[in-house]
Amino acid sequence: MSRATDRRLPWATAELGLVLEHGTSSVGRRVGDLVQPGLRRNPRRAHLLVSTVLGKHIPQDPAEVIRAGELLGSLCADVLAGHDDGVVVLGFAETATGLGHCVATRLGARSYIHSTRRPVEGFGVHGEFEEGHSHATDHRLLPTDPDRDLPPYLPMVLVDDEISTGTTALGAIRAVHALAPRARYVIASLVDMRSADQRRETDRVAAELGVVIDSVSLATGTVHLPDDIIAVVEALPAAPAPVDAPHRGTVTRVDVPWPAGVPDGGRHGFRAEDVGAFDAAVEESADLLRPHLGAGTTVVIGHEELMYLPLRIARALSDRGTPTLFQTTTRSPAHVLDEPGYPLRRGFSFVAPEPAAGGRRHLYNARVPDEAAPSPVLLVVDPPADTEALTGPDGLVDALTRTGIDVTVAVVASDPHSLRTGSR
Repeated sequence: MSRATDRRLPWATAELGLVLEHGTSSVGRRVGDLVQPGLRRNPRRAHLLVSTVLGKHIPQDPAEVIRAGELLGSLCADVLAGHDDGVVVLGFAETATGLGHCVATRLGARSYIHSTRRPVEGFGVHGEFEEGHSHATDHRLLPTDPDRDLPPYLPMVLVDDEISTGTTALGAIRAVHALAPRARYVIASLVDMRSADQRRETDRVAAELGVVIDSVSLATGTVHLPDDIIAVVEALPAAPAPVDAPHRGTVTRVDVPWPAGVPDGGRHGFRAEDVGAFDAAVEESADLLRPHLGAGTTVVIGHEELMYLPLRIARALSDRGTPTLFQTTTRSPAHVLDEPGYPLRRGFSFVAPEPAAGGRRHLYNARVPDEAAPSPVLLVVDPPADTEALTGPDGLVDALTRTGIDVTVAVVASDPHSLRTGSR
């Protein structure tokens, strides 16, 4: 049977020969169930592993997203058994900011921080590292208090959605170790696709630094790429833009209060003592937002690195009887193809809502599977993204409503500068 006619396979496998081979799993998860092969126009890497459980490109039940993070956190806990003084967790922007926070919550981490690509006035860059194959390569660490948000000597868990070569994680370990050394690191990911040589490079770096570096994942595997994959993807026809609906969708704005001194995520550090106030603020936000949503399933969409707060709001709404799915926007341009078995069936491109960031941003799928009518959206943003570009022509709200989607924009009034003056 030819690849092109075997519709049991993912589209990129059947048509292009891009194969994801399963390796091992200690928790009964297979690579093919956790990620699907997608494509992107990038001269460094033309393929994209689209997670089915992360809540980034594909809308997912928030409870399933949290379960995946908790399961990964449990694997980390097994590796770190006996370390009773606490742990610090670092999540990688942009895709793993929410996943890392889920892992930190499962571990009861002393602190959690994620790397960021957003410059924030008043917060100096404490550390930097690069991600070579990414569309946006720079990672910065902007802790409120480095000694408390990146405490030295405690074991560190570094969380990404997928480990392809390990280069980014090792770069992060080098950067952190130069600033706040420790004896133990754990690289945690949903899927680990490193080769044997790349795993040996991790061992070499561990020996060079005089540390222990463990790796855990829900599954391991191998990516098999056709030799001409970059040229083939470049030659694919451009995806058609979403079709305008006869009637534009509605827009509702809801301003969501947020307590001063409580972080809305891990960009500037999230400590164990922040958990109680954060959880209470999430519940209050869900109570405020619920009356503005309809009876059907709402797709809750976060803004790029702002993943964990929208995820938790989506879960709280679901717990209150309002069905939700969860995903976020992204910087990464991927190839959209409306074909069965391909994970990126439709895409929205729009101007970045933060003018200083520049460029365009993207949102994929954004609908309840198998529903013909447009799915309503709850878009959760923080103040830096609450701009004219967000709601104006060629912005995200414009892109969604033009296709008939009703959008509720929830602006969470968090202020990172209150972390310096609050009672944390």
